[in-house]
Amino acid sequence: MSVKFSGGCDHIKTNASSNPIDNHTCHCSVCKGVTGQPTTHVAFFAHSEITVDSPQKLNKQPFNAQNPDGPLELCTCSECGTPIMLDDKLGRIRVIVPNIMGYDSSFPEATYHAFYDPSTGVPKPDDGRQVCNGLRSEFVWPAKN
Repeated sequence: MSVKFSGGCDHIKTNASSNPIDNHTCHCSVCKGVTGQPTTHVAFFAHSEITVDSPQKLNKQPFNAQNPDGPLELCTCSECGTPIMLDDKLGRIRVIVPNIMGYDSSFPEATYHAFYDPSTGVPKPDDGRQVCNGLRSEFVWPAKN
């Protein structure tokens, strides 16, 4: 596998063999709550495109506390607690938040804004990128592995 991007921590490495299938700035309340950031750069990859060198060292917990049975799990390092990735229990995607999951500044910039909600009172982004109230309309969820 050719590696395009890599991240992780001193104990667990992740490698991406392709570009993200979706790459956005997320405005959702779940990302805000988990990361503590006002917006979060989020990149979706097809599940098989992210490999983990030491999966046995991953601790998994629900990503969304409001939906603990949901498909996404936050994977953290069992040794240092670093967030490593989000894993989809359905095997469709793996998610990277570059600035907190060990990816360097060469990671591609987000291409649009997702889950923007004007009722929050936050001004609408005006950086020239598309602003959506969900994922971009062209996004298609990959098939389950």
